[in-house]
Amino acid sequence: MRSIPRRLIGALLVLWPLLSLADDTPLPPFVLPPGFVLEVVSDDLPNARQLALGPEGTLFAGTRRDGRVWALRDGVRYTLAEGLTLPSGVAVHDGDLYIAAVSHLYRLKSIENALAAPPALEVITDALPTDKHHGWKHIEFDSDGQLLIPVGAPCNICDAKPPYASLLRMDRNSGAYEVIAQGIRNTVGFDFEPGTGALWFSDNGRDMLGDEIPPEELNRLAAPGAHFGYPYVHGGAVLDPEFGEGHRLEDYAAPEARLPAHSAPLGLAFYTGSAFPERYRGALFFAEHGSWNRSQKIGYKVSVAFLEGGKIQRIEPFLTGFLDGETTLGRPVDVLVEPSGALLVSDDHRGAVYRIRYAGPSATPTLARSTP
Repeated sequence: MRSIPRRLIGALLVLWPLLSLADDTPLPPFVLPPGFVLEVVSDDLPNARQLALGPEGTLFAGTRRDGRVWALRDGVRYTLAEGLTLPSGVAVHDGDLYIAAVSHLYRLKSIENALAAPPALEVITDALPTDKHHGWKHIEFDSDGQLLIPVGAPCNICDAKPPYASLLRMDRNSGAYEVIAQGIRNTVGFDFEPGTGALWFSDNGRDMLGDEIPPEELNRLAAPGAHFGYPYVHGGAVLDPEFGEGHRLEDYAAPEARLPAHSAPLGLAFYTGSAFPERYRGALFFAEHGSWNRSQKIGYKVSVAFLEGGKIQRIEPFLTGFLDGETTLGRPVDVLVEPSGALLVSDDHRGAVYRIRYAGPSATPTLARSTP
């Protein structure tokens, strides 16, 4: 029997993380509260990041490293675009798909009618900063049909002026924008609070100050114009050692919740469905992507924050099992509530999307494959 060439062995080792996402790959030992079950919608969406749903039920997923944008319909995966630069952000408005890829905002019109043969990308704007450092984006439409799009800081810590470290409100046709919030280092997830319309968003704090500081943030923007502190103040609690001199904590908007340093909260969504038990109605689910620069890993879970009177009262883990000691088994990125009331979760490490359903207090936790 001929031996396998060393070059081929090396190639197989490089490809193994992708090959291991085949259908028979054991899932992480996920843990959910009693009565909830998890299904695998797809494990064939490499590097899946932000999720969006079309009016006809198509699931869209942006990517970061992969450079492609996916669609999933009736169990079939479609490639809508490829070769893009960090096309993480996707959102649907009036049947059109919008894609944010660093400096570019693209549109695919009436995309659910052309999944197998998508039209050419329409460029709405290419005038955003080209920096890849924190250049990937999460996007959402507000109630007026305007697009909210962030521009992260082009660094770990620096005093870059807007549009850097800012949240923009952009016209979806012209690309013209206004800055509606500043001092935001890197938000990769936001959603609107039911009833008030206030915008809640996650923000990832700076690195290289140690394992425990600064805290990550969950923030609330009730009206345009707020400054959330970066690079002078972190988490409403820490003055930056380089840029904090001459600044006061109280001069900047404080977060609604401080999360453990480096836990990397990303996508978040208010639970607006009715399929989960009553205690989850109006709760805020958020994905903690997990640390990469900490002596012991932290995050790697989906958590849920319970609010009373618009204020977070407590935070609990909801979906765990992405981390086995120091071994990464998955990394949640985005959460999205389906019309059915189920919760979708993307995992860019495994290239997967999961669906979490409530099956009743006597349900046996199960892991199964499902078609959207």
